[in-house]
Amino acid sequence: MASTAGSAHSGAPPEVVCLGESMVTFLPCRPGRLADVPAFERSIGGAESNVACTLAGLGHRAAWISRVGADGFGDHLVRTIAAAGVDTRAVGRDPVRPTGIYFRTDGERPTAVAAVPAPAHGEPAPGARTAEVAYYRAGSAASAMSPRTVDTAAADAGRVLHLTGITAALSGDCLELLRLLTAPRPGRPLVSFDVNYRASLWRTPAAARVLLELARGCDLVFVGEDEAEAAWGLGGGPEALRAALPEPAVLVVKQGARGATAFTGGPEDGRRVPAPRVDVVGQVGAGDAFAAGFLSATLRGLPVRDRLRHGHLLAAAALTVPGDLARPPARESADRLAALHAGEWGTLRLGPGWTTKKASAP
Repeated sequence: MASTAGSAHSGAPPEVVCLGESMVTFLPCRPGRLADVPAFERSIGGAESNVACTLAGLGHRAAWISRVGADGFGDHLVRTIAAAGVDTRAVGRDPVRPTGIYFRTDGERPTAVAAVPAPAHGEPAPGARTAEVAYYRAGSAASAMSPRTVDTAAADAGRVLHLTGITAALSGDCLELLRLLTAPRPGRPLVSFDVNYRASLWRTPAAARVLLELARGCDLVFVGEDEAEAAWGLGGGPEALRAALPEPAVLVVKQGARGATAFTGGPEDGRRVPAPRVDVVGQVGAGDAFAAGFLSATLRGLPVRDRLRHGHLLAAAALTVPGDLARPPARESADRLAALHAGEWGTLRLGPGWTTKKASAP
């Protein structure tokens, strides 16, 4: 398998390996429908590469595995992700299939700070417009990922392997690869799985069964209450989700404005931590940032409450910038905020630029 040069922390094994598709993203130069926008600015987007880049920004050794086309868009993706400090040596080049791209309007990323702070990651800001997205990813290089085209030994090289349900939706080959990576096997790292249910990607009613099957094979699972209801028809709150998904050692249920609940035992053992208030600039990437913050704190052996708080803080960093990726807070700053007393945490409000200045708890 051909590979692409580019690495960080050369010589040391990664702490976290993230596997999945990243695409070149085209963002509008001004508000309006895709039919009316005259020009676009190039960026990148991908759940797994977002997690890898954020972890690298937090000082962890992170690697990203995928496939890209032998084209300029593939060059841009690999160069940009490697520049963020991520090891890209196991990224394969496909000589036939192209790198995926997509265009979107500014509805997903408002250009002005919301007038009223939105307290939850993933919640639309007041007045935000409906997004319009056009994907060109069918037949992409990443959709050809399989046990035959991906270095599975590289996938197992870290302490954690992070996957998402998006990959399973791309093709039968991708699903085969995820089934292999989530199956019990000697030397398997801790497998982290973000359900990331995207109804537009699934063309089969098997989505619910497939995502539940994959989640049950993983050690750490992230899922939103809303997507659990949409994908699985599971309502009734985090406790009902834990009862339906008892297999993962850790289950994290994201609850929008109410925060997130983590389970390390049965349904009665959940630990809920509210989200801080956030002046939202853009919605995209917050869920990936939350996963990166939680994984970072997990690697550091922090208690569950602090893992959730670090997840919230990284999500807040993503919500207060217009792009998918945000500069993470310095570790000492994040640790200070995560250690706040419950009353101080409950009054915490974060706005644009908070990762580069001292945040206050009024």
